[in-house]
Amino acid sequence: MKKITSLILFLLTFCCVHAQDFEVSTLRMGPYKVFMEKAEAEKTAGTALKMTDGLIKNNVKYNGELILIDLYENYISEAKPNVVSIMGLTTTSQKFKTKSGMGVGNTRDDLMNAYRNYPSFTVHPAWDEKGEKRLKDTGYFTLEDLDAGTQLSFKFVNNIVTQISVYLNEGC
Repeated sequence: MKKITSLILFLLTFCCVHAQDFEVSTLRMGPYKVFMEKAEAEKTAGTALKMTDGLIKNNVKYNGELILIDLYENYISEAKPNVVSIMGLTTTSQKFKTKSGMGVGNTRDDLMNAYRNYPSFTVHPAWDEKGEKRLKDTGYFTLEDLDAGTQLSFKFVNNIVTQISVYLNEGC
């Protein structure tokens, strides 16, 4: 009986760990979604969130992992012309992965192999803060979701992914 009870507890623990949502896509990161309204994001985070200015972000822990959240006031629809909602999400956690298994720790080549047939992606170098000098060891691999108007961006340093971001494509 003890063996059966131990086995059931082990299976429940294993299932609960895998039930946690660490998925990343062009629209979401874990339970947070681009365009999610502030009230819903606060309910999910269990804390108050502030509007951001692009430099300072809301730090939120999700199952022990840090997510940076950008909140801006924007136009969602005619019914909701000025709504404070999520415009960007960023993490450096290795737990967050795409359905293709890509995330922090993967290589630039892994991204190329996983997304070579994706309809719209770019790979480009990063620049210093002044935008004057190209950084030779840092770049971005970005998937663009043209239908949603969002992007999923992987920052890589020395060809290793160090950060993932999901955000509204401001060029839309």
